[in-house]
Amino acid sequence: MSIMAGFGAGTEHVVLRLRDGMASGVLSFPLTSFTDDGDLDPEAYRAYLARQLATGPGAVFPACGTGEFSGLDEDEYRSVVADTVLIADGRLPVVAGVGYGWAQALRFARIAEEAGADALLVLPHYLVDAPEAGLVEQLRRIAAGTRLPLIAYQRGPVAFTPEGLRAIAQIPTVVGLKDGHSDLDRLQRLTLAAPDDFLFFNGAATAEIQARAYATVGVPAYSSAVHAFAPEIADACFGALRAGDDATVNRLLRDFYVPFVALRDRVPGYAVSLVKAAARLRGLPVGPVRAPLTDPGPADLAELEHILDTGLALVGAVRRPV
Repeated sequence: MSIMAGFGAGTEHVVLRLRDGMASGVLSFPLTSFTDDGDLDPEAYRAYLARQLATGPGAVFPACGTGEFSGLDEDEYRSVVADTVLIADGRLPVVAGVGYGWAQALRFARIAEEAGADALLVLPHYLVDAPEAGLVEQLRRIAAGTRLPLIAYQRGPVAFTPEGLRAIAQIPTVVGLKDGHSDLDRLQRLTLAAPDDFLFFNGAATAEIQARAYATVGVPAYSSAVHAFAPEIADACFGALRAGDDATVNRLLRDFYVPFVALRDRVPGYAVSLVKAAARLRGLPVGPVRAPLTDPGPADLAELEHILDTGLALVGAVRRPV
């Protein structure tokens, strides 16, 4: 069984590029740059993104969770996606985030399509719990309103059964699933229920921690929030995982990733706030987070600085950019 049979040439090309990208590098989820007053800073974002993409990620996902999608208005979203398409310049797939209910998700989808995005990541809907039939219908409605391929994101209130996975895989242009639940028993059942060429990737927070476990159920590809501030560390871990270099993976996990996750879990929202703070520590022009997120205080910032310096030292890099 193949998902390619019902695709047009454009969608098939995007899927093949995504598959190649997932095998060649981490998936980049860039931060969105704001000024100290909280306004969008497009010039800073372009400068920041150019540095990130120069390191060669497999694909770029602007305006998603790490990019504070829920804090952007439609004009800001258009700017972020258009600038990402501009900086990517066709070198790698651009997958923009969309979300909320299907009607609002379609507004963002059409903006992303006009801006030149290659595909869309459908973020979990807001607030309400919903039966699986509703989750499937949500994707059907979005797919009916845009030509762009869709990747579903299961996390929080969104979780598919094998039956639900089969249903969404039959929707034209739904091409993959990002998993943030880390339930490997469920995920194995989903991969077995899916078409052979359906795309899966590990979207757990700080996915490197669980990358080896995900690979055992056939899902080696993953997104990396660490790439947003330390692509040297993210790429070193990715390379070691692909090479089967357990000693290097264990050293990075033990001395950098585990302490980082322990700090991340201390405060709600730190999955984004710490990433942005670490980017600022490296002199990257990303600015603060927007409310309701909060930036870390002095004690947590000092601990983050130590963790970051340790991780960079492990891969022979330095904190301050040239």
